[in-house]
Amino acid sequence: RGLTRLACKSLGCGRKMSDVIEQRSVVDEVSANLVRVAQQVNETATRLGLTQQPRLVAISKTKPAELLQACFDQGHRHFGENYVKEIIEKAPQLSKEIKWHFVGHLQSNKCKQLLSVENLWVVETVDSANLAKKLGLAATAANRLEPLRVMIQINASEEDSKSGVDPANQDALFQIYDEIKKHASLQFTGLMCIGQCGNVADFELMKSMRSVIAEKYQLDPAGIELSMGMSADFVLAIENGSTNVRVGSTIFGH
Repeated sequence: RGLTRLACKSLGCGRKMSDVIEQRSVVDEVSANLVRVAQQVNETATRLGLTQQPRLVAISKTKPAELLQACFDQGHRHFGENYVKEIIEKAPQLSKEIKWHFVGHLQSNKCKQLLSVENLWVVETVDSANLAKKLGLAATAANRLEPLRVMIQINASEEDSKSGVDPANQDALFQIYDEIKKHASLQFTGLMCIGQCGNVADFELMKSMRSVIAEKYQLDPAGIELSMGMSADFVLAIENGSTNVRVGSTIFGH
């Protein structure tokens, strides 16, 4: 029923039956894709003997709410969005049980808007102490029931086109962590990168950065998540220590 209502809103009930059937076919395909990807994650974890299952985040940017609902109906709960405008539009249309991940570049002046999403679960792309400060203030003002999880983004591939902390600048990493710890409304959970597809060296660098921050603050490395790996290399990422993979086009199509 929920899917039918969402489809009706999105498609308009006056459209031809052929269009509705075509949309139903897309929904079925997305559902099947999700099941297949989740199975690959499970099989990889079993093969590696992992005690903790890697988290699969369905990256749903630019996709309509009915496709997210189809995944939700399969039992999936973790979804990722890249744009503040999109997440604040989609969240009210879908269940509060969804755990939203923000995975796009975040401007500090958009923190208040983003925190209007009550079930925002984590911001994976904190790349400056100033952004951490603004998120902490916005999370405090939002009177959340639990702290907002945050990850520090590392520019593991050192590409100018990508955001994140320069791996050579450990002081910047420490400044962000120190700022996060000033805010009771924030909870540091790990590191994130958008590496070059299939580049194991980026994954190795991320593990190195995890060791750096763990040693500096006397943290258990096993408690620091690594969010790395996307549609084309999520299995390889899990094999190299990822605890959080972000899969979009393999589930939702291009």
